[in-house]
Amino acid sequence: MFEDLSIIIPAYNEEKNIVFIYEKIKAVLEQYSYELIFIDDGSSDSTFDEITKIAKVDNRVKGISFSRNFGHQIALLAGIKKASKNLIVMMDADGQHPPELIPDLIQKSCDGFDIVNTRRLSTKGIGWFKRLSSRMYYRILNGLTDIRIEYASSDFRLLTRKAANAFLKMEEQNRFTRGMISWMGFKQAIIEYDAKERFAGNSKYTLRKMFRFATEGITSFSVKPLKISFYIGLIALFVGSLYAAYAIVVYFLGKAVMGWTSTLLTILFLGGIQLLGIGILGEYIAKIYNEIKKRPHYFIKDECGF
Repeated sequence: MFEDLSIIIPAYNEEKNIVFIYEKIKAVLEQYSYELIFIDDGSSDSTFDEITKIAKVDNRVKGISFSRNFGHQIALLAGIKKASKNLIVMMDADGQHPPELIPDLIQKSCDGFDIVNTRRLSTKGIGWFKRLSSRMYYRILNGLTDIRIEYASSDFRLLTRKAANAFLKMEEQNRFTRGMISWMGFKQAIIEYDAKERFAGNSKYTLRKMFRFATEGITSFSVKPLKISFYIGLIALFVGSLYAAYAIVVYFLGKAVMGWTSTLLTILFLGGIQLLGIGILGEYIAKIYNEIKKRPHYFIKDECGF
């Protein structure tokens, strides 16, 4: 019997999935001793009520309820802080991360790996647009940053206590867990799996949240966007200088043609570059602003099972 396993499951409006994922984990880990920590990320439904009901009849189950929705990445952080075991598994509550894979994650840790990541081979019910955008995102991310994140990787992974303690030493406010895990180093392995459809409910990752998550990943681990905007500015300056020289020559030759088209296009081009550069710079300034405030990552409204 393996006696040192913590399982962390963030949940946001997943009231219909809590019992399902609990039963699945319970069946898979029947021969194991473990603790199961649910983090209710400010749900507006009865997610925490479902967690509390289970915790009352199973002392292995524990729950945390945030005062509001702080986000999936912060929920993972809270779970790791609460975990008391030497092996920590993090997974989602929607049923797409197969609990049947947990023994394989544990076996990899027994083989000497401090971090065992997972990669989706396929996902049922996912459209072509999301698959294509995901593939493009990982290519852009790996091209712009100095870290390497595998395509289709997920936040379904195992950490040893040593890796978890290292992770907790990184206290930044804007957290991109996949990048942080990759940046940490340690001996890492990866296991592939086929993701299932959600058991119930809809994905909470809207297009807006996906874009924000992508931006967070890039700006958290690279200053290359700033350098790119600088080089674009240099190119625009060079092209503008050539155009200015051409305009002067044409003027003195007496062949200047008055018109608004070229002027308008030049203004729009240079204005667009300037706004893009300001926007990129704003992302980094916002990160600095959030960091220097030193606010807590989250507030806990309620707990059960501890």
